[in-house]
Amino acid sequence: MFSKVLIANRGEIALRILRACKELGVQTVAVHSTADADAMHVRLADESVCIGPPSATASYLNIPSIVSACEITGADAVHPGYGFLSENARFADILAAHGITFIGPTAEHIRLMGDKVQAKETAVSLGIPVVPGSKGAVADSAEAARIAAEIGYPVLIKAAAGGGGRGMKVANSAEDVERAFDTARSEARAAFGDDAMYVEKYLANPRHIEVQVMGDGEGRAVHLGERDCSLQRRHQKVWEEAPSPALNAAERQRIGKTVADAMSKLGYRGAGTVEFLYEDGEFYFIEMNTRLQVEHPVTEAITGIDLVAEQLRVAAGSPLSIRQEDVTFTGHAIECRINAENPETFAPSPGRITYYHPPGGLGLRVDSAVYQGYRVPPHYDSLIGKLIVHGRTRVECMMRLRRALDEFVVDGIETTLPLFRDLVSNPDIANGMYDIRWLEDFLAASRSSEKIA
Repeated sequence: MFSKVLIANRGEIALRILRACKELGVQTVAVHSTADADAMHVRLADESVCIGPPSATASYLNIPSIVSACEITGADAVHPGYGFLSENARFADILAAHGITFIGPTAEHIRLMGDKVQAKETAVSLGIPVVPGSKGAVADSAEAARIAAEIGYPVLIKAAAGGGGRGMKVANSAEDVERAFDTARSEARAAFGDDAMYVEKYLANPRHIEVQVMGDGEGRAVHLGERDCSLQRRHQKVWEEAPSPALNAAERQRIGKTVADAMSKLGYRGAGTVEFLYEDGEFYFIEMNTRLQVEHPVTEAITGIDLVAEQLRVAAGSPLSIRQEDVTFTGHAIECRINAENPETFAPSPGRITYYHPPGGLGLRVDSAVYQGYRVPPHYDSLIGKLIVHGRTRVECMMRLRRALDEFVVDGIETTLPLFRDLVSNPDIANGMYDIRWLEDFLAASRSSEKIA
């Protein structure tokens, strides 16, 4: 095991990693910007190093400063968390060149899965089902129109690099293709510096299903079930749950085994998530995230497996501590992402938290790095915490979630807590009857009814 791990992140995920390290007897180093000098992970770490001013590019994305912090403190490994440098192959290469372990997959696998075209080609070669579409990047709108005619409209024109909904446009007919292609390409060039585009079949009402996998890099891999992440706003996940209300046992077993077998063939190391669109009993590969996911706690809740501890062990060269037959699923779990945002406009709401009271009780977990008096900075993602609820059944889980949301108090800033109180009382959510477009439609309908009133 490592002697000292530097945590190259901030907020709740930095605190989550710190706790896993402490439970394994590993010393921790927190890096932080000047804006995060009073952050909880900085207070609790064994050592801390300031790596720059508030801007993420000058601090949490500043590779030379992070490497220097490793050398100053003697850290022999880096955990990148999610976001920032977690899927940066160059960062992994630089750490290796300095004799420091990157707690994650190899740089080769990060590069492979970071390019959507290569990732799709790899998925096909590994036996993972994919959405019908172009086999690679398309040269221009004319080629896009030809492929669209073959696979049928509507189609999605999508950037090969990046994510978060940028560089993605739907074309419903041949007349739409040129405009959609040019707009998506322009967005991709501006956002990612890469305007390679590809075309795929657009699914009307799919669910977003992802499979958690863990590999040891030596050809052994296990799946830890699926998560349903269909409740999204602008392609950003809002609510995640496991297991999915939409899948039956046979479908769950089929897609889990497909992913585990594929990652075994790939020789994948560490935690990863393979994401799918699911419609009419079929799964279609979207992408693979070669890192820990924000929503990993729901998997931990139903399996009892500490994913971060497993990441640390595998990165240190130990074999997986679990076999597929050891993985069992108990009950149901739901995670709500609590953001410092206006619950209606979703405008960021940074500022000082004047009162903070998280819920408690059986089956509840709150992953958050905020506290009463903490000032939420305006420079980073608005996520301030995650409420994770576990119950023996989905009904019990929903009842427990409703009670937890009523107890949760964050004053001084606006948060998305009111949104979740609305969702947990909605009949569609209660019955698990939603898809990736449900939340956008719900929000649009809410705004319309407010205008009429």
